[in-house]
Amino acid sequence: MKFVNFVGNERVKEQLTYLQESGRLPHAFVIEGEEGLGKRTLAKEIVLNLFCKADEKPCFNCPQCSKVLKGVHPDVFEYSAPGGVNSFHIQTVREIIEDVCIQPNEADYKVYILGNCQCMNMNAQNALLKVLEEPPEYVMFIMTTDSKSALLETVLSRSVVISLEGVSEKLGADYICSHIENANYDDALNACTVWGGNIGKAIETLGDSKLAKISSVANEICTALTANDEYSLLKTCAVFDKDREFTVSALTLLKTIFRDALVYSDTSVVLSGQRDSASRLAHELSKKKLVNLVSACDNLISLVKKNANNAIVITKICYDLRRAVGR
Repeated sequence: MKFVNFVGNERVKEQLTYLQESGRLPHAFVIEGEEGLGKRTLAKEIVLNLFCKADEKPCFNCPQCSKVLKGVHPDVFEYSAPGGVNSFHIQTVREIIEDVCIQPNEADYKVYILGNCQCMNMNAQNALLKVLEEPPEYVMFIMTTDSKSALLETVLSRSVVISLEGVSEKLGADYICSHIENANYDDALNACTVWGGNIGKAIETLGDSKLAKISSVANEICTALTANDEYSLLKTCAVFDKDREFTVSALTLLKTIFRDALVYSDTSVVLSGQRDSASRLAHELSKKKLVNLVSACDNLISLVKKNANNAIVITKICYDLRRAVGR
């Protein structure tokens, strides 16, 4: 398979290419990953590779590719829940089940792209399971979800699960600058750093006040740590009370600043874009303490992603960061 707009995740590309070339493409994929990592983009590129009639696939120019790109191909069906709990209704699944028995119109496959499958309740998933167990050979399902844990084991066992990750900050910045006119490379690099290589989220926040706020909070935490100011640290961390995604992004940026400080010199590249904070940390904290801070951020990010209580998270962040620097 050839991938043009889906960047990074090389292992995923290799896996898909191997499955296609070996004639072992499954009838169902589950693509998991947070919003912005390119789940829908990958789904579309899988379809393009399957439907394209050119020798070099996908060509983006043949009638099959053109229809897929315009969203009018009669053999590609997209369904997506609005995002609320149980908003992917069983009636939609029943309509899909009725349709799968009809032969493709133009292509060799009929592909059903089901977005936000974490919004399916048990009944809807069990209904879908009926067609996953014995689908017509021309049918393929591509299900996207923020986490495979939201799907039944019986659904997962009948699918190939693909897990997406963020790309490197440089690759993300290069992609953004090649696709968005007048994008500033340093801003794009900083956004990709803040969002852990999530290109979609980085694009959304370019020029957005949210990105500036994340950077401001991270820098304030660095200042409080070097000044041994417990009150300022607790006051700054109070912003993490409601927005879990904001908390993960701020901790991700902090981790990058601590890494920058570990290798800091006047000529070193500062991946976080926060040279002043990295310089101050490098001069005032030992390498051991900086390593401790990097490790603390890893643990805290994992804790936040597990949906821990917000009040406990704020206390834990303050405690772990201060302990990392021996306070």
